[in-house]
Amino acid sequence: MKITSAEFISSYADLRKCPAPDKPEFAFIGRSNVGKSSLINALTQQKKLAKISATPGKTQTINHFLINESWYLVDLPGYGYASVSKSTREGFGRMIEDYVGKRENISCLFVLIDSRLEPQKIDLSFINWAGSKGVPLAIIFTKADKLGKNDLSKNIRRFEKALLEEWDETPPLLVTSAETKLGREDVLTFIDEAIQRTPEETPEA
Repeated sequence: MKITSAEFISSYADLRKCPAPDKPEFAFIGRSNVGKSSLINALTQQKKLAKISATPGKTQTINHFLINESWYLVDLPGYGYASVSKSTREGFGRMIEDYVGKRENISCLFVLIDSRLEPQKIDLSFINWAGSKGVPLAIIFTKADKLGKNDLSKNIRRFEKALLEEWDETPPLLVTSAETKLGREDVLTFIDEAIQRTPEETPEA
């Protein structure tokens, strides 16, 4: 897939105010500081589409970007950041839980995982919870350029093993680096193929 246009559409804390669910939607989520904004900018090849902050947990709204005038890329708030309010930290946050539980046009929820780390309890908990909602999931390992190939493979295997304690098979796994653009084409191909599988709505007679 070639991205020819990427346009910021809206930023809301209330799911009800988000754009009409009339296009395929691909959402990106992960723990704070996982490299979400950097990856979104690398995918769209726009350096400032998603704001990169030195302050983890900065994204506090559901941000919609219209890509190629045909599908939405959604930047979701991070989960598990200690400095947000206690009420926000309970569960995974109301915005996230509303979006994952109620948004009917999610073609895929990409859960970003820092490839440098051993499996984190909150990541596994979120993946298991989102999976229980029946949402299509894929895992994106970020910051792959920060590790050697052996360590990267070892960490991914550890994560797979941890997932398989709850899953019969893992969701699709993708490996990326916003710095080197590793995996960019893989993610875009994955999105393109998912869009091709999306059934078009039949016009009412």
